[in-house]
Amino acid sequence: MKHLRYLNKYFYKYKWRIIPGIFFVIISNIFGVIPAQVIGHAFNLITENIQLYSLFSGFERKEIIYDIFSYSLLYFGTLVLILYLLRGLFLFFMRQTIILMSRHIEFDIKNEIYAHYQKLSLGFYRRNNTGDLMNRATEDVNRVRMYVGPAIMYAINTGVLFLLVIYAMFSVNTKLAIFCLLPLPALVVIIYFVNTKINKKSELIQEQLSKLSSFVQERFSGIRVIKSYVREGHTEKVFAAESQGYKNNAMGLVKVQALFYPTMVLLVGLSTILTIYIGGKQVINGSITPGNIAEFIVYVNQLTFPVSMLGWVTTLIQRASASQKRINEFLELQPDITSEAHDKTEISGRINFQNVSFTYPDTGIEAIKNVSFEIKEGQFVAIIGRTGSGKSTLANLIMRMYDVDKGDIKIDGTSLKSLNLQDYRNHIGFVPQEVFLFSDTIKNNISFGLDTTTTEQVETAAKNAAVYHNIIGFEHQFETMLGERGITLSGGQKQRVSIARALIKEPRILIFDDCLSAVDTRTEEEILNNLGRLMNGKTSILIAHRISTIKNADKILVLDNGEITEQGTHEELLLLSGAYAEMYQNQLLEEESKSI
Repeated sequence: MKHLRYLNKYFYKYKWRIIPGIFFVIISNIFGVIPAQVIGHAFNLITENIQLYSLFSGFERKEIIYDIFSYSLLYFGTLVLILYLLRGLFLFFMRQTIILMSRHIEFDIKNEIYAHYQKLSLGFYRRNNTGDLMNRATEDVNRVRMYVGPAIMYAINTGVLFLLVIYAMFSVNTKLAIFCLLPLPALVVIIYFVNTKINKKSELIQEQLSKLSSFVQERFSGIRVIKSYVREGHTEKVFAAESQGYKNNAMGLVKVQALFYPTMVLLVGLSTILTIYIGGKQVINGSITPGNIAEFIVYVNQLTFPVSMLGWVTTLIQRASASQKRINEFLELQPDITSEAHDKTEISGRINFQNVSFTYPDTGIEAIKNVSFEIKEGQFVAIIGRTGSGKSTLANLIMRMYDVDKGDIKIDGTSLKSLNLQDYRNHIGFVPQEVFLFSDTIKNNISFGLDTTTTEQVETAAKNAAVYHNIIGFEHQFETMLGERGITLSGGQKQRVSIARALIKEPRILIFDDCLSAVDTRTEEEILNNLGRLMNGKTSILIAHRISTIKNADKILVLDNGEITEQGTHEELLLLSGAYAEMYQNQLLEEESKSI
């Protein structure tokens, strides 16, 4: 139960639901136990009046005795019916308090998990599969809800009923009560041993379900690649193998439960046999009445359902414990990137790297090595280099997606770690290398970075990103719904919608991470001309592979193996006759060969 202690704060929060719920449980069980005593009295009435009715055989009073007998049975029958109706009413109230409480807790847990996921740093998402993250926020939470709702409700119900029934039994006859309850210790031992197996198998099931969810999510996201390489059959086999693993674990749990429940019912049946045998002897001796045996049989049958539910409740608790353990693993994680500053500050756009080094914690790859440079306010700076040279890492460090290992990054002379992170990022427009669009309208994708936007703002951003004419060519124009990850659009259109999303913010710092690769030269020039006008006086950072894209930059940084090997203007770098000049000559040759 140690993992489930995390939920105590929710029980305290909803104490005014669970306390009335417990009260309704007690009242409903009182109305459930009393009918057994009424039935006992009715049974005694039947046995006594049958003998009395036989004695008056042939007398006129026989009909009077029959009428009294009939009215008495009707009275007892009506009383039992009323008692059970009252029990049903309070059971309804019990469910309306405890089960509704479980739904509120489920809502709170899901929101807490999602909010915590949002706080965790980028490295967390690199280490964990999307399917596993989703499974912990859905399937695991649902299993926890079954604990805070049905499991707790039936556990309290069973506990209260046990106490009331045992008290009623001992108040009637101690010896008979002891014999009726003899099988219970064996039941406790069985539950103890079975619980361990249920817990282990529940953890295995949840782990396998996460793997299955991750596999399906990844394959659906990459369905285009699967179809391109004709690997449908292969993925079906892999999915079948993963499903078989889940099935085997689930079947193992079912087999344990299949043995568990009949064993409990058998022990309850044994209690009924002992009641009749021991009770029959005591009736012969005159210690109890036949009605007491009927009363005890009702008590034993009343315990049958709660005892059988005890196994189900135990399973729910064990599965919830396994799920809560998985949830706690992520909730206990703290973000790598934290911001203690709360004051909002204006950003002018001056960036200074001072001997910065960074190694990715997951792979151990040193991406940036002792890098130093300065970007003045309003400058257009380009970063170029071979694949894997650290260009995107620089963009991530400026965005503070990661913290540097050595050195410092200063924004307007203030250490980046000292700034309010959310406020700082609000001043940045970022277009990533891997464009991501949401399954929403084009309009909502463009206006994603702002709480409120006008139609004019959205259209202006689209025009500046040179995608306006493409959008108005669609049937629904800006209200066109995009498929998952923007699959409705071409690569170039997706990049330009992503650019529009950054431009509509009117940022102080704009970062383009090689986001013009799918755009033709003419469209690229149009976008860059618009940027020059929009970002006048604001800082622009453009990461690119084509030198034609960046040759008008105020400063060009040449990266190689995580280090800055050259920096300067286009003309200055050509005069150096180094790596930049070599790349420029190679690209000129490529363009000439294409033209031929």
